[in-house]
Formats: sequence, C-alpha cells, structure tokens
Amino acid sequence: MNKKTLAAGAIALAVTFAASACSDSGGDEATTATATSAPTSAEANSARFDQDDVMFSRMMIPHHAQAIEMSDMLLAKDGIPEPVRALAEQIKAEQQPEIEQFEAWLEEWGMPMRGDDAPGMNGHMSGMPSVSDMPGMDDMPHMDGMMSEQDMQALSDAQGVDAARLFLEQMIVHHEGAIEMAQDEIEDGQYPETVELARTIADTQQKEIDTMRQLLTTL
Repeated sequence: MNKKTLAAGAIALAVTFAASACSDSGGDEATTATATSAPTSAEANSARFDQDDVMFSRMMIPHHAQAIEMSDMLLAKDGIPEPVRALAEQIKAEQQPEIEQFEAWLEEWGMPMRGDDAPGMNGHMSGMPSVSDMPGMDDMPHMDGMMSEQDMQALSDAQGVDAARLFLEQMIVHHEGAIEMAQDEIEDGQYPETVELARTIADTQQKEIDTMRQLLTTL
C-alpha cells in the first residue's frame, strides 16, 4: 500500500467522523429545542383556563355545599313525602361529585379554594364564613340563590309537609342562582371541561326546578 492510498483512507475516515459529529450535534440541538419549546400537558391545560373559570369554580363549591346541607336537613325529618325525599337524595348524589371536580380543577390551576368572589355559607366547610359574616349580605339574602342564616333556621325548624314545602320553595331559588352562574360561565368561561359542566348544571337544575314546581302542587 503506497502513501497516496494511506492518505486517501485517512481523509475518508476523517470526513466520516466529522459528518457523524455534525449529525449528532444537530440531533442534540433539535432534541434540546424540542424539549425546551414543547409545553407539558399540565402547562397546556393550565393555559386554557381564565378568571371566569376560577370564579365559577370557587362560587359553586359553597353553593353546592349549602344545597347538600339543606338536603341533609330535610332527610333527617319525619313525615317527608317520598318524592321530595327522593329529590333531596338526588341533589346530594349529583352535587357532591361536582364539588370534588371543582376542587380538583382549582388545585390543578394552582388557585386557592377561596377568593373574594366566593359567597359565604352556613355549611360544614372548614374556614367558610357564614352568610351573615359577609359585608352587605343582610341586604342581599339570596345573592346567587344562597340561603341566609334565617332561611336555614326556618328550614331546620319546619316539620313534615311544611318542611317539604319550604325545602322546595328554597331550593327553587337556590337552583335559579346556580343556573344564572352557570350561564355566565357558558358565555365567558374558557376551560372546556368547566364550561361543559356548567351546561350540565344548567340543564339538570332547570329540570329539577320543573319537578319541584310540580311537587309543590301536590302538597
């Protein structure tokens, strides 16, 4: 083998190594760029929510919790007509999972459970002030359909058919407030899953209002 052959072989080998190095470097740079530019799924999901989604979730948690408390009050009484009792059970079964969903979204978004936009309530939620503790609530007893302490006491004191009638009357107002909030979320919300739940709430609670109005005619 002469010197020319050796030189040609060395040059070819050097070119191969150089090309390989360039290829590897380009691949590394592309991988780095891709990793840097591609957001995680959590970041992508969080980027899709807005303040309307947060406000709706925060407000619906105590709102639903009060509906569950009202239902528990009724179910603890004797002499409640079975159709009204069944409705109270249905409300509890629907709204507790929705509370858990709202809490999960707020956690996913990195938002606190409470905000200045959340209505107070008389329920069992830790840290939640009662309605009467909120400024101006004495002048707005049914803001967003929420019952006042006086309303809740009246339901607690009522018995039998009178309790069933009062429960239905109060829950109609309560549902109307929820539907109004849900409609605001449908119009202004951005997070697709939250908007879809708002549609479900509006539809379900309107049907329940129709049922409650019909039940009132039988009492």
